Amino acid sequence: MQELFKALKECVMSDPINCNEENSKEERGSILYLVVPCYNEEEVIITSAQKMKDKMQGLINKGIISSKSKIMFVNDGSKDNTWKIIHGLCKADSIFSGICFSRNYGHQSAILAGMLTARQYADMVVTIDADLQQDIEALDEFIKCYRDGCEIVYGVRNDRDTDGFFKKITATLFYKLMHILGCNVLSNHADYRLLSKKALDALAEHKEVNLFLRGLIPTMGFQSDVVYFDVKEREAGKSKYTLKKMFALAVDGITSMSTRPIQIITLIGFFVSLFSAIMIIYCIWDWFSGHNVPGYTTTVVVSLLMGGLTIFSLGIVGEYVGKIYLEAKARPRYIVESFIWKDGDEKNE
Repeated sequence: MQELFKALKECVMSDPINCNEENSKEERGSILYLVVPCYNEEEVIITSAQKMKDKMQGLINKGIISSKSKIMFVNDGSKDNTWKIIHGLCKADSIFSGICFSRNYGHQSAILAGMLTARQYADMVVTIDADLQQDIEALDEFIKCYRDGCEIVYGVRNDRDTDGFFKKITATLFYKLMHILGCNVLSNHADYRLLSKKALDALAEHKEVNLFLRGLIPTMGFQSDVVYFDVKEREAGKSKYTLKKMFALAVDGITSMSTRPIQIITLIGFFVSLFSAIMIIYCIWDWFSGHNVPGYTTTVVVSLLMGGLTIFSLGIVGEYVGKIYLEAKARPRYIVESFIWKDGDEKNE
């Protein structure tokens, strides 16, 4: 038996299996697609498109990416001239392609649509915002990590100095709350990331309607890395991420990735029940002792406390029931009205 273990050890030591090393040595495809979600970005999209094209052309000239690489805009039901501009860009230069939703489906759906469409043509996909506050020069580091064998590369901002005081505080609280509730998200990571074709194929297997990609993608478990970048000031227009949308994203993130709020409700219910039992025993003891004095204030306070906890708990449970309702209906996460690709040929779907 000892000889067998010795022979096995020598075999393993002489030919170790290292998944990461094998991934880094294999030849990887070089077709890159930039996926750019857009919602009412007419003020900035032309400038951003030119910067993206210059960056992509520079990478192509250096031989870092394939000449088949493209920039794919996803129009998320914009109400301004965003789609007309995208349409014109696609007609003028084949490096641009475009997807147009039939209506506004949300930022996460726009990103997903772009990634799942691009995976048919690309070896790697990078998602980036249309205002280019996320430093596009970090693409070199993203691709380097991909070449080293990473299937997923996360872009993480160095700081939040460009944010206002309120947004900075709420963002910090959001990530802390997500961690407390057991959600596996990277702090200060938005939706600037690279996914390989293998990771995109795995992502396509996830069918949920309630999307929170920042929490969903880390659960896939592929080899990953982090690239840090500086956030730039927005050149024109205003951010389309309103307080309402940020709050909705937070709720989606918590209810989509964690059941801990329901567990917390159960825990609170247990302690409230325990406290109630103690109070009942105390009241009975007080009654037998002859010190029973009407307590109007105590009654009101306890009633309000219990009523508030009950309504709050029902609200949390209701959020989960609502998510189940949406998932059960299995409606499409988005509907594509138009798709422009390659030589500007438009397809209606």
